[in-house]
Amino acid sequence: MSLVNLAHVCSHLQNASKARLGLTSIPVSKMHVNLMLGLQREGFISSVTLGGTAPPQPFLLQETVDPEAHEEMAQKLAEQPWAAYPVPGSLGRPAGTMLEGREILHDVKVPQNPARRRLWLGLKYWNNEPVLKNMKLVSKPTRRIWLTSEDLGRITRTREAAYVKGLTHPGECMFLTTDRGILEARECVERKLGGMALCRVY
Repeated sequence: MSLVNLAHVCSHLQNASKARLGLTSIPVSKMHVNLMLGLQREGFISSVTLGGTAPPQPFLLQETVDPEAHEEMAQKLAEQPWAAYPVPGSLGRPAGTMLEGREILHDVKVPQNPARRRLWLGLKYWNNEPVLKNMKLVSKPTRRIWLTSEDLGRITRTREAAYVKGLTHPGECMFLTTDRGILEARECVERKLGGMALCRVY
């Protein structure tokens, strides 16, 4: 696990939200995917999409079709609105194929070469302010900080523990890597798990 790459991702997301970008991309790794899905779960980012070097287009804009085909697609979506969302296992399959009784109306092109894959993130804004304002590493590459569930209980109650300041900002989250995957600090307290502190976001 490279904390240097995670430091680059933290500063990139912070700068992208300050620059008011709607969509940005980061390199793909297991840790990045799990952390971004955690950020999406907590409401900091709107979407996480695996793609190539070019940004993925919305499914309606992927192919320029004639107006009759647009009307057919609109009728299909009126009858089956769930067809607008990807089916698990539908990545890499051509549009129009059937999977689990549902027709895939979109096609996300993922490169075969892993070095050319990117994770595309949709950033969120509220009242002309970015939702993700600050994202900083807690553990450094030269100093990794391990926290127990008791330490995390103090930190989530705004107190300091193990040289880590408490979560005092509204909506602030801290993510840790545990033996159950990357979890938020409050989930770790509920499950009585400890782990290595990765980053804090607010």
